Amino acid sequence: MSRNVELFDRACISIPGGVNSPVRAFRSVGGTPRFVARAQGPYFWDADGKRYIDYIGSWGPAILGHAHPEVVKAVQDAAVHGLSYGAPTETEIVIAEMLIERMPSIEQVRLVSSGTEATMTAIRLARGATGRNKIIKFEGCYHGHADSLLVKAGSGLLTFGNPTSAGVPPEFVAHTIVLDYNDIEGVKAAFAQHGKEIACVIVEPIAGNMNMIKPIAGFLEALRSECTAHGALLIFDEVMTGFRVGPQGVQGLTGIKPDITTLAKVIGGGMPIGAFGGSAEVMKNIAPLGGVYQAGTLSGNPVAVAAGITTLKLLSKPGFYEALDKQTRALTKGLTERAHAHGIPFSADSEGGMFGLYFSNDIPTSLAAVSASNIEMFKVFFHAMLDEGVYFAPSAYEAGFVSATHDDSVIAATVAAADKVFAKLAKG
Repeated sequence: MSRNVELFDRACISIPGGVNSPVRAFRSVGGTPRFVARAQGPYFWDADGKRYIDYIGSWGPAILGHAHPEVVKAVQDAAVHGLSYGAPTETEIVIAEMLIERMPSIEQVRLVSSGTEATMTAIRLARGATGRNKIIKFEGCYHGHADSLLVKAGSGLLTFGNPTSAGVPPEFVAHTIVLDYNDIEGVKAAFAQHGKEIACVIVEPIAGNMNMIKPIAGFLEALRSECTAHGALLIFDEVMTGFRVGPQGVQGLTGIKPDITTLAKVIGGGMPIGAFGGSAEVMKNIAPLGGVYQAGTLSGNPVAVAAGITTLKLLSKPGFYEALDKQTRALTKGLTERAHAHGIPFSADSEGGMFGLYFSNDIPTSLAAVSASNIEMFKVFFHAMLDEGVYFAPSAYEAGFVSATHDDSVIAATVAAADKVFAKLAKG
């Protein structure tokens, strides 16, 4: 029996569903999850000793590749001095200054321990700063598992959402308006009806949790202008895109400044960390300066901060993002060409080190469009690529990630494997 199967059976006894985060369970694609034994560069090895080219990279943080020696050394050096203090450290200041220097919209930043904690607190901060209750989010955008964000769209354009998770009372999402991503007219209509009550709009400026979906022309600009006109705050959830798609996130690519930015993943270099920041005027509302409370024993954890500082320094090397973007585009171009050569409806898109694969002729711009793609063909593709030693996200609704260690040979091996798989798919 496969060691992966043995471990999964064992895990299901002591861990709900056998996993500590739902997508890992392979429920969306079927089959047995791969249990990782170790990882290095663009690869990981599972419990059976099989090597895979990894296009998840811990869902984004492994931008330098797994177990980068300088990041590992930084963690080791920090751990020698203690794992957590619950008191301030100089390195917290260092990483805060680095984030402020890099992100155009941030003047002050607060460190937390996860992306969920960052987005949850950003919304509380927006409500506290504006004195308003209602928020706007977009269907298909995931901002963590805070109660007010686990919500699906109502039955009409401007109806409030309903909980998507058991254990979330309807009252908790009663102030959440859910709109379609890239629906500019929907945004304007929502503000026309509820403008004086809306505290904030929270958005993934490039979505990564309904596969990768880019904003259409004018969408982010409309969010900025509507928020400004109605006194609401704009929150960019750059947990996934921050330092992934470029040196200044999406706000650097677009020139659009949000009022609050949330970060995580890359800024920890593989260790658990998150952050939220904005103007000093907005951030003065957070405790101990203001009445919006937030606290965390492990906030600014010295080991995670050490990994983050080293990662951010390495990302600052000249040409890093140009090379990363080139490799990601080579991957999407190669996969698209091979799929089309075998007559498979397929498209792909990328930005920086982030990409999306879709079994459809056109690149989707909404959750509905992703759902209309050939999800069943994706499942077959996923497992066939897994057999070939290539690990993509186990869901048609997740983005993928390339690291700096995915060199030409790794990309070529991936495309060659996909060519074999597309040939099989074409034969049915």
